[in-house]
Amino acid sequence: MIQRIQTIYLILAAAISAGLIFVFHLWTTNENVKFFAQDELSYFGMFLGSAVLSLISIFMFKNRKSQFVLGRLNILLNFILLGFFVYQSLNVSGEANVSEKGIGILLPILSIVLLVLANKAIKKDEDLVKSVDRLR
Repeated sequence: MIQRIQTIYLILAAAISAGLIFVFHLWTTNENVKFFAQDELSYFGMFLGSAVLSLISIFMFKNRKSQFVLGRLNILLNFILLGFFVYQSLNVSGEANVSEKGIGILLPILSIVLLVLANKAIKKDEDLVKSVDRLR
């Protein structure tokens, strides 16, 4: 059932995680250099991991429980990524490398919102199938 609404949510989450990281910068350093996600391998890997988990989850439509679990893992990965961004931007060492935060820091939040909506739709489908099985 690829034509369900959760597929749209998952495609949008994958597009945010894989596509918009090249468009929006994460922050600007003190030397006015824009820092993108592909400049740091760990951030880039987590963004691409989130996109891959979303794409894998799309094609697991026959197994809704594992699709739901992959969605939760993806949400957890985005929370970890968001935690790294918060730590980097709130570094209190006195000499912070971040002078101005970019819009790219909000990308994991958008992805989390879309993944929660997708998981809600997956759960709704699972409950519908369970209710139909009870009637048989």
